[in-house]
Amino acid sequence: MIDASLDLQIYLNLAALQGWHISGVFDTHIHADHLSRSRQLASRSGAMLFLPDQQRVSFPFTPLRANDELTIAGQSLRILHTPGHTAESVCYVLNNRVIFTGDTLALTGVGRPDLQSQDADEAQMRASQLYSSLHSLLTFPAETLVLPGHTNMPVAFDGCPIMTTLRKIEERIAIVHANHDNFVQILLQSIPATPLNYRLLIKLNEEGIIPDSNITELEAGANRCVVAYP
Repeated sequence: MIDASLDLQIYLNLAALQGWHISGVFDTHIHADHLSRSRQLASRSGAMLFLPDQQRVSFPFTPLRANDELTIAGQSLRILHTPGHTAESVCYVLNNRVIFTGDTLALTGVGRPDLQSQDADEAQMRASQLYSSLHSLLTFPAETLVLPGHTNMPVAFDGCPIMTTLRKIEERIAIVHANHDNFVQILLQSIPATPLNYRLLIKLNEEGIIPDSNITELEAGANRCVVAYP
């Protein structure tokens, strides 16, 4: 399970329905727009909890570093360090055919670099890192499947995976074809309003805490971790 963001019972019921055993729970980064349920899901299911290597969270986890490779149920999962959206952001490459991109790359946009930056200079540095991270992803074959952590618009609950190919992303997202300096400038000029309660959400995710109440209000508002380029 990657980037658990819903009520735990949803994942547990899905696993039971399919006859699956949840053995690994992963986050791609420390989230700012929703509560991570990964720590709690790992505890409830008896799975191992994996996070990118960092010093931000205050609870136990198994750290993942660039180019680490895990074998889970006979499947290969490789870790790509893709900083930019956050310093610790990673993508997970399944069998060299599918990339789980978290908030680094979405169907029609890229991760914003400013939310967990201290100032404008750090946001600019993160935008530069994001440029390099995106271009490392674009070295994969064009038919590689991309499964992001977010969309920038509501989606139908139709059971269809939210995914596309790198080829289609290159066709849709013009900013990925900009040179480095133009990319950084365009991205920083396109930043949307900050998510509601993002500072508190970051703090709770660093502590691994799910509040007892007001979760709906805490997570209210549109996803604003992606800068969209429709």
